[in-house]
Amino acid sequence: MTQVRMDSPHRSNRLLAALDDEDFAYLEPHFEFVDCQRGDVIYEPGQAIQHTYFPHSAVVSLVTVMIDGKSAEMATFGCESLFGFVSAFVSRNSFGRYIVQIPGTASRIDLDLMHDAFKTRPNVQQLILRFTEALLAQTLQSVACNATHGVEARCCRWILSTRDRWGSDELPLTHEFLAEMLGVQRSTVSAVTRSLHEAGLINQSRGSITILDRRGLEETACECYEIIRGKFSQLLPVWKQDR
Repeated sequence: MTQVRMDSPHRSNRLLAALDDEDFAYLEPHFEFVDCQRGDVIYEPGQAIQHTYFPHSAVVSLVTVMIDGKSAEMATFGCESLFGFVSAFVSRNSFGRYIVQIPGTASRIDLDLMHDAFKTRPNVQQLILRFTEALLAQTLQSVACNATHGVEARCCRWILSTRDRWGSDELPLTHEFLAEMLGVQRSTVSAVTRSLHEAGLINQSRGSITILDRRGLEETACECYEIIRGKFSQLLPVWKQDR
């Protein structure tokens, strides 16, 4: 019987941590570690997807890129996620840009091997389907959020969600990157973060934002943060954050 290390670094990803020993042992020999640097583009729109990624400490955004070069975030992937699989069932081409927003590590596996595991391992399939439903809920809620809520509330939601994935109150975020993810001007983000700073909710310095008052930030964020968080907790019990 294959011995599985419960402390395997691959299990820093919460989906991989949720697999039983047998299913994890099936996948583990095929994983490789990758370092993800801030700003790295893992896939461009239309590029053939070759690997499925399971982030550990890295946080990756899927953004849509317009003809004029503007972009906005469609989904975020961290230690609770995988990417490069759900969107590659048929065409196997990326429909957006996957870009690293916070540097860190990830495990990756050949896409064909991941497809084989999905087809032959019922528990793997069930876990991925649960994640897919949670991801769909996140994406659809974000569409509604972007259409109905103000920039300040959306910014607070984004900061809190990123903190949940990063695991630290100090986030290596620039105003430029935050503006790109929210689909607004940099000056708008600067005004919002200055207001949050003056209210004592965050501290901002060059290249980073530190959460000082999480409860206050939650009260300022729109309800979408708790809705999305609740959906992940319901479908993926391993999705837990410190409050």
